Amino acid sequence: MKTAKQKVLCGVDMVAKNGFDFQGKCGLITNHTGVLRNLSSTVDILKERCNLVALFGPEHGVRGDIQAGENIVSYTDKKTGLPVYSLFGDDISESEKAIASLDTVIFDIQDVGARFYTYAYTMTDAMKICAENGVKFVVLDRPNPLGGIKAEGTVLDRDFSSFVGRFPTPTRCGLTIGEFALMMNETENIGCDLTVIPLEGWRREMYYDDTDLVFIQPSPNIPTVDTAFVYIGTCIFEGTNLSEGRGTTKPFEMIGAPWLNSKAVIEKVGQQDGVVLRECSFTPTFSDYKDTFCHGIQLHITDRESFSPFAVGIRLLDAIRKTHSEFEFDPFITSLLGTDRILQPDFDPEIFIAEEQRKVNEWQKFSKKWYLY
Repeated sequence: MKTAKQKVLCGVDMVAKNGFDFQGKCGLITNHTGVLRNLSSTVDILKERCNLVALFGPEHGVRGDIQAGENIVSYTDKKTGLPVYSLFGDDISESEKAIASLDTVIFDIQDVGARFYTYAYTMTDAMKICAENGVKFVVLDRPNPLGGIKAEGTVLDRDFSSFVGRFPTPTRCGLTIGEFALMMNETENIGCDLTVIPLEGWRREMYYDDTDLVFIQPSPNIPTVDTAFVYIGTCIFEGTNLSEGRGTTKPFEMIGAPWLNSKAVIEKVGQQDGVVLRECSFTPTFSDYKDTFCHGIQLHITDRESFSPFAVGIRLLDAIRKTHSEFEFDPFITSLLGTDRILQPDFDPEIFIAEEQRKVNEWQKFSKKWYLY
């Protein structure tokens, strides 16, 4: 017997239901996930409810069709005729000037709840620009796909701050994007004139597919809710010479390399709670090891409650580096982990996981001050 899905209204649905006084000239930071529950565009509803004069896109662009890390130039949106400015890339000075000319900036993007996912920093960077220029900032809240109960990973050391980890927050923070905005606005002294329009019907224990909302993949390589879960643990392989499954139909759910002894690694790691590790093979169509046959490991989630993706990712990485002379770190690993402890020759994964979880637990107690649900 299937459990009934919980009806949830996102921030934009609440605007459609109750209205909101958006003041003056407005800009919208959004992408393809910016939709109402009936899948009509946030852009369309805001064009009716406010003086919408500009759109701003994060990594992957306003339509979500650009691969990770690619620079995006400003252009005119064909569907609306509105100018589109990029907030991702080496030079966003044109976008900063456009924001400064507005009265209100609105943010509506589906996050995935991972520290190294860049949409949150697009938001906080825009909040800083708004604070400097007296522009109001409104977040239309959306669910955290991973729920709001569990936090895990590392708490970032500021020495390793970057656009894949800006603030000392956990790898998996357990906050909605609106709660994150409220917390960072205060703890990072951003000080913008911030309003969060909250969700209706969402509870902290709910994963995205406990809601009746359609899951629209937030970026090209997060196609499902399960992908978002394993991403917490397997994104760290971007900081190694393994493939994290980009260029396959199961990005982040598979890792591998031509030289990987999958069986030996799985045996070394052993049984893990809430997930089955399976030998597999794949040939990426792009990204690392493009068109090259790889031996891999696929992660099959069996119980989200007991599954700790970060711990499993660390155990897999440590087992691979200890059993394969071919293994190499990329300097990017410290940005993803927010620490360089993994580079130490006497690194112990279990001590590392336990010590970091204690830091995460303290952070999570502190973060409850900004809970909306």
